[in-house]
Amino acid sequence: MELFNTTLNQMAFLFLLILIGYGLRKSNFLPDNTAKVLSKLENAIFIPALVLRTFVENFTIEKLASAGSIFSVSLVIAIIMIFVAIGISKCCTKDRYIQKIFTYGLAFSNFGFMGNAVVSALFPNIFFEYLIFTLPLWSMIYIWGVPTLLLSETDTKQTIKDRLRAFVNPMLISMLVGMIIGIAGIKLPGWFSSAVSSSADCMSPIAMLLTGITVAASDLKKILTNVRIYIVSVIRLIVIPLIFIGILYFVKPDNTLAICAVCSVAMPLGLNTIVIPNAYGKDTTVAAGMAVISHLMSCITIPLIFMLMMKVL
Repeated sequence: MELFNTTLNQMAFLFLLILIGYGLRKSNFLPDNTAKVLSKLENAIFIPALVLRTFVENFTIEKLASAGSIFSVSLVIAIIMIFVAIGISKCCTKDRYIQKIFTYGLAFSNFGFMGNAVVSALFPNIFFEYLIFTLPLWSMIYIWGVPTLLLSETDTKQTIKDRLRAFVNPMLISMLVGMIIGIAGIKLPGWFSSAVSSSADCMSPIAMLLTGITVAASDLKKILTNVRIYIVSVIRLIVIPLIFIGILYFVKPDNTLAICAVCSVAMPLGLNTIVIPNAYGKDTTVAAGMAVISHLMSCITIPLIFMLMMKVL
């Protein structure tokens, strides 16, 4: 019951923000360019702040040394998930742009905002290990996911300059700076740390408002009747976690590692597919539908997956 209530409370919070964004846009209270402005803020300030805080706090010699095996296993899982996601997305659609959105959603769940909330509430004794487990996922997102899937063009041949421009983005720079600060053990001024932390906390709420605004400007019926979105959501929320649980049943790894792995793959589709492409004027209709539908479905799937996991462990 605690698991269900925790998930439901988090979902209620997220969907309230989606509804607020939807209502404000539908009532014309917000100007037409609101989505683009919020996306630019997310890309330039809020997401980089979240990435910087994550790596500054967790990418330290002490933490990595004490959880080296968790870090290594997570990296292997992240690489495997990328190849699986690429294969599945190609089977779901022939549209190159939608393929990239599906690939990102299948490879990287909302393991940060949603995952942190669920793990800290249900498994507080392994929350540190979970943060270490997600570091390779953050790294793969900003080294490969963002520049390759969300920023690169699909219709034109890219030059080396185009690829470098997509690769060297604020999120990647923040990750590298966070790594250096974390490893070097540099003590940041309190005012700076507070500014970074407050900006990072804005990322998910603004992303959910942006989701509502995007849905309001789209054909809601078209979003809710897009069968491919449901297929990708089912794969993300049910098929992939069940495969992991099946592997756990036979492999019998350390419980902490098992819980971290299942938690990271059982979360709904991530929000970067909305906030990053939107800032560059790309269509985010499908991405918004993925966010709404998968987060709604996760109210049921997360408790069920976790209960099954605990029986296997």
